Amino acid sequence: MKILVVEDEPDTADYIAQGLRELGHSVDAAPNGKDGLFLAAGEKYDVMVVDRMLPGLDGLALVKTIRGAGVATPVLFLTTMGSIDDRVEALEAGGDDYLVKPFAFAELVARVNALGRRPALVPEQTVLRVADLELDLIKHTTKRRGQRIDLQPREFRLLEYLMRHAGRVVTRTMLLEHVWDFHFDPKTSVVETHISRLRSKIDKEFEPELIHTVRGTGYCLRASE
Repeated sequence: MKILVVEDEPDTADYIAQGLRELGHSVDAAPNGKDGLFLAAGEKYDVMVVDRMLPGLDGLALVKTIRGAGVATPVLFLTTMGSIDDRVEALEAGGDDYLVKPFAFAELVARVNALGRRPALVPEQTVLRVADLELDLIKHTTKRRGQRIDLQPREFRLLEYLMRHAGRVVTRTMLLEHVWDFHFDPKTSVVETHISRLRSKIDKEFEPELIHTVRGTGYCLRASE
């Protein structure tokens, strides 16, 4: 793994860096918060080990800053402050784990390895696309071939569900549960009516047809038969 150690005590920093390198890790070290921020913002690390009390820019401020910039690298805080309030503050600042000094190197390694095994966070998708159809979940807009299409709130939710399951068949029951929050059959044509309205808006004036009926099963949004 590539690890960043931000620690202002030279002996501690050398001890951690050397031990991690001996285990085969690539390690960069910074002696203060500002240098640590520069490295964290400019390089890609698997794990960061950050002392809480740092000169120039303390560890909490450093981690808050990188989290605000979208850096999701797991952070292990090192500190002499071991109260519950201190731990909560560090975790709320964006830390992932907390180790109180003095510590056993074996425990630090175990915690670093655990953080390194965490799956990378995948940014939530905010724009859905199928063929030339585009749904912007933030702006709440719908376009096909760049042309704006006005949808009612329920139509938007219906289209979002179909697009999130593009290429797969979704049943009437699935739509009732996830779009209307019905956990029973209302014995109405509400699904069919909204599908028909949605088709008139996104398919009627465009090619190819995107919303397909799968007889006896449900519906599928896809670019071709």
